[in-house]
Amino acid sequence: MNNQATDRNTPWTILKLLNWAASYFTSHDIDNPKSTAEILLSHALRMQRIDLYLQYDRPLNRDELSVFKQLVQRRRNREPVAYIVGNKEFWSLPLAVTKDVLIPRPDTECLVETAMSILENEPAGPPLRILDLGTGSGAVVLALASQYRGPVYFASDISAKAAGLAKANALENGLSHVHFFTGDWLAPVRTSTSPFDLIVSNPPYIPSGDIPNLQAEIYRYEPLAALDAGVDGLSCLRYLVQRAWPYLKPGGHLMLEIGYNQKDDVTAIAVADGRYETISVRKDYGGNDRVICMQRRV
Repeated sequence: MNNQATDRNTPWTILKLLNWAASYFTSHDIDNPKSTAEILLSHALRMQRIDLYLQYDRPLNRDELSVFKQLVQRRRNREPVAYIVGNKEFWSLPLAVTKDVLIPRPDTECLVETAMSILENEPAGPPLRILDLGTGSGAVVLALASQYRGPVYFASDISAKAAGLAKANALENGLSHVHFFTGDWLAPVRTSTSPFDLIVSNPPYIPSGDIPNLQAEIYRYEPLAALDAGVDGLSCLRYLVQRAWPYLKPGGHLMLEIGYNQKDDVTAIAVADGRYETISVRKDYGGNDRVICMQRRV
């Protein structure tokens, strides 16, 4: 794409740009080329995607073309669309995302659904206390808080920037009843005298040696600290299983997102710990093992 076309009285209209960008992305093996073109152009023009087609014959000026070209090049370099436009929808919630946090993924909705299956069956009583560890953008805790207003929610992240972003997402979505802390895993609640009914987490679970083999969009741009879980990919999962139980009420639940091939290993860790019962694993929509759930023994 160049600006010479406008000098020949054949301006770059919205539709012409969309077709060009989709073809360009296809030739560079970019996923979802058509929708990617639409998202980036609507972002560049500050328009809704539907308006692109309502104004398909609108020509772009030089500044608009320059902005769009920069966005296209960023995506060609494999920068994820969510980082380029600065947001990602999760559980129908618009969430701001930066390179300080992982991009929320559909698979993690399985963690939300598993937690909801517990919350919807809880008997009436004092407000439940729910803790999200390694909250990142706040996706999981905010999804739960948007569905169930009664519990008291807490969330922590070792990254102050991540915790700050999650808090901003909570306020933007009208979910001010979530309390955010900065610290390493359970450290922020170490002095808490009230245990939790439910602890959820989507921790790092990728083996260090597998990181370079991930999609370029992931290993080049997403925070490695939120992905890398040591040589066997189990360091964070092992830590949480072994350390979370004192912070749970008897009968309280611990739920962790896991890798598709980690069911047996994490189950073995929980069984060997001896302080949990009712250990089960839930599959995601792709049929992969995705969430392990266990209860602290009464």
